[in-house]
Amino acid sequence: MNPLGKKFISLFLIFSLMALSVNLYAKERRGARLIVTKKDGHQIKGELITVKPNSLLLLDIEGKDVSVGIADIKVIRIVEKVGVAVGALGGLLGGVFAGAFYAGMLSFVLKASWGESSSLMAKWGAICAPFGAIIGAILGALLKVSKKIQIEGMSDSEIQETLDKLRKKARIRDYK
Repeated sequence: MNPLGKKFISLFLIFSLMALSVNLYAKERRGARLIVTKKDGHQIKGELITVKPNSLLLLDIEGKDVSVGIADIKVIRIVEKVGVAVGALGGLLGGVFAGAFYAGMLSFVLKASWGESSSLMAKWGAICAPFGAIIGAILGALLKVSKKIQIEGMSDSEIQETLDKLRKKARIRDYK
């Protein structure tokens, strides 16, 4: 075998080992990010570790475990990132439609024929799509969506139902 072939095979083996070993370095499952507002107005931000029968166990920003009693909670916000892929897809579609709309208005002003205007709309849609995708990806990485759960005023059965839903988002789901 020639030296170039040996180098290619060795590089292939190195890269495949690196790609396949990614799972070995994977961190354990993360819990949902919560912002818990207590009845006294105090807010606690952190990762949901587990849901106990009468409290939530959070890992706060400083790395301390914080237990918050359900009776003391007013509102729970579940914070989730939108994501780069979702933002890029939305931006891509927005860019296509914005470019096509601009070209449609331009062809209307220029009194272009149907064939010319549709060609112009396709070209401008293709030109504006990457810009929209880039802007959407940046916004998707920066934006956060939060789901608000009002605990205060719920009945006991509603609270237990909410805790069951939160348990699915915890790092440790089956805490006993």
